[in-house]
Amino acid sequence: MTEFEYGPVDLYLVGFEGDRPDEGTLEAIRELVAGGEIRLLDFLVVSREPDGSLQVSEFEEIADDYGFGVTELETIGLVGDEDVEEFAEQIPLGTSAALLAIELVWAKKLASRFAQSGGIVLSAERIPATVVNAVLAEAEEE
Repeated sequence: MTEFEYGPVDLYLVGFEGDRPDEGTLEAIRELVAGGEIRLLDFLVVSREPDGSLQVSEFEEIADDYGFGVTELETIGLVGDEDVEEFAEQIPLGTSAALLAIELVWAKKLASRFAQSGGIVLSAERIPATVVNAVLAEAEEE
């Protein structure tokens, strides 16, 4: 039986004003981790200064302040410097963002089952929730 140690990983870049995510965002992440729905593999906060320079805070530096004191990352360093630089281009000057590597636990099970049956995932694409909701709301109006 094929059983993957890790499932597919999504990288999320969540922007916010100031230098830290709001409490609602942090609570949502904590709830999903505690409920076993996601595994938090990496978590960075990237601040893009008005001059374009970057300040990066690692999970170990912010965990206690953000209420993740007992949470341990499954891996450290999954998000590399190249990822940070690439994603940072999307952060407006003078703002910050959380860069998260999240394993969707259900997707690990699904990927394992596909592999057990000889299936090979040839492609997968995520449609952002904002796009799905906008398209479906528009379709309902017609």
